[in-house]
Amino acid sequence: MQVETFYYDNRIVKNFAFATLLWGVVGMLVGLLAAVQMYLPAANFGLPFTTFGRVRPLHTNAVIFAFVGNGIFMGVYYSLQRLCKTPMFSKALSAIHFWGWQLIIVSAAITLLAGYTTGKEYAELEWPIDIAITLVWVVFGINMFGTILQRREKHLYVAIWFFIATWVTVAMLHIVNSFEMPVSLFKSYSWYAGVQDALVQWWYGHNAVAFFLTTPYLGIMYYFLPKAANRPVYSYRLSIIHFWALIFIYIWAGPHHLLYTALPDWAQSLGVVFSIMLIAPSWGGMLNGLFTLRGAWDKVREEPVLKFMVVAITCYGMATFEGPLLSLKSVNAISHFSDWTIAHVHVGALGWNGFLTFGILYWLIPRIYQTPLYSKKLAGTHFWIGTIGIVLYTIPMYWAGFTQAMMWKQFTPEGTLAFQFLETVTHIIPLYIVRSIGGLLYLIGVFVMVFNIVKTVRAGSLLAQEEAQAAPLLEDTPVHGKEYWHKWIERRPLQMLVFSFILVAIGGLLELIPTFLIKSNIPTISSVKPYTPLELQGRDLYISNGCYVCHSQMIRPFRDEVARYGEYSKAGEFVYDHPFQWGSKRTGPDLARIGNKYPNSWHYNHMLEPQSMSPGSIMPSYAWMLDDPIDTASTPAKIRAMQRLGVPYPEGYDQVANADLMKQAESIRTKLAADKIKTPANREIIAMIAYLQRMGTDIKGMPEATTQQ
Repeated sequence: MQVETFYYDNRIVKNFAFATLLWGVVGMLVGLLAAVQMYLPAANFGLPFTTFGRVRPLHTNAVIFAFVGNGIFMGVYYSLQRLCKTPMFSKALSAIHFWGWQLIIVSAAITLLAGYTTGKEYAELEWPIDIAITLVWVVFGINMFGTILQRREKHLYVAIWFFIATWVTVAMLHIVNSFEMPVSLFKSYSWYAGVQDALVQWWYGHNAVAFFLTTPYLGIMYYFLPKAANRPVYSYRLSIIHFWALIFIYIWAGPHHLLYTALPDWAQSLGVVFSIMLIAPSWGGMLNGLFTLRGAWDKVREEPVLKFMVVAITCYGMATFEGPLLSLKSVNAISHFSDWTIAHVHVGALGWNGFLTFGILYWLIPRIYQTPLYSKKLAGTHFWIGTIGIVLYTIPMYWAGFTQAMMWKQFTPEGTLAFQFLETVTHIIPLYIVRSIGGLLYLIGVFVMVFNIVKTVRAGSLLAQEEAQAAPLLEDTPVHGKEYWHKWIERRPLQMLVFSFILVAIGGLLELIPTFLIKSNIPTISSVKPYTPLELQGRDLYISNGCYVCHSQMIRPFRDEVARYGEYSKAGEFVYDHPFQWGSKRTGPDLARIGNKYPNSWHYNHMLEPQSMSPGSIMPSYAWMLDDPIDTASTPAKIRAMQRLGVPYPEGYDQVANADLMKQAESIRTKLAADKIKTPANREIIAMIAYLQRMGTDIKGMPEATTQQ
């Protein structure tokens, strides 16, 4: 049989590797800034684009989509060529993919800091960038499948299974969650409202973790770990069970982010059941990885690459055990809205994604630059600094989470709440300080790695086109002997794609469709009315400034929450909320019933100087809102967009909405003037006050019996 000579493209691998390093440093620097802002309000610098509410979404997007995203593409482009024994399908598509993804990252950074956000966690980017993501993802898919279809290896290795499932599922999640009604170039409203929006968002949000932070990294693990250890994968059959069980079960687990909320109980329970089931396939993958190192533990002690990979896989096991644990209602009642969740997330991000990426970089760069790693000792130093950083980050956050939960729920013997909310914040500030020290150590380790890799690159030369040889794939090659049943699908990438899509679509359809089609799932409340134009503008400012990052708007049916905030939240309250604002973390108190709790002057002074109204508060000042005018030019378009989404504003209301806006604004200005606060009626602070004073007032004091089906 004739052997063909071809060349692997290492230049695209190098590009994604360098981008991974760059965005890793940027994302972690921004994360460190956010960590410091949690106990030092002055670190917000008094500017709108450097406040925590805008910095935190930038951090999460930079780490997830810039650092981890480029790490995924680095691993895929390197491993896929070698597993398929062929170069990438198209160098042009590889270049479009690389530069398109970097352009998306830069656009995301600029728009998020400027306050252009949808307000949906991990999906904050506005509609033009969503479209760009879709197009670049399609380019990646064409390039990946073109490479697979022109392969010289009949068998599809397990890593490729995970790459295929990742591509099709991320496409489905992104498209469904990104249905939006554009208002302008950088403003849109979610197509979904309230409970439905919450379910779609966390179906997406949980599975963004599953199919962006997990499945592609499992594929990468299945390739790079055996390579680094020079050992075969422990169990082929376990990898089959791991793959199919994981992608089928994972997609159902999203509702566990919404336990004890206004989401229908059947959806919550479904999320719990499948979350518990996730332990089996997740730990199957972890054990398959660790057992691959059997007989190689002496090598682990000597090789920093394997040390990083062992800790990464261990952190994956810890995080995938804790996730199902947190989905139990009794545990979730304690953990939700607290720093426990922050600790859990960072075990996965810092340990699993971060350490596996570092290990791959240390293994891959010397090979494509044809030179030994500059310093194994420095790599070992990085390993220990990073490990200590993870410990110093996560342990204080677990401690803070437990402390918050106990303080929130504690009552005096007389039956009153033992602590004001602000006391639960100031009490854990020392833990926030230690957390930032852990983050700093982790970042220092990254700088050590950058130095080590730069020195390695300078000592070598890039093997841009790596020569390889293989025989062409003959489709009619006979199969000798009895073949394992799974081999049939491993030779058929399109069938693998279709079967993967069917499995992940089943869970999504069976969770989302009943919530949208069965009206009794979302009971309506007759007293709930649409927002006035001024309140709508205020709500958009609330979202733009990232207030949802620290404040929830969802009172759960617990004694302490009802005592602290008021009547627990009902599904019908949120039917006009595009997007929903239930939140996922309480750094500040819940705001679902804040309306009319304080006078307008309190809100004015609180936004100007939070510490003047709440001594010890870590909230930054929003002083610019006192000077910036309301964007009344956008009001008619916003009203029309809401009408198209089904919000019952009167026909033609967009033409008179600004008149109503100014009338309500003048009323608030007059009340402020009575408290000796002089401000024009057309300032953003007026709109923000209007929204804050509206929250929860539609059903205050309303007995449960008045809800209607």
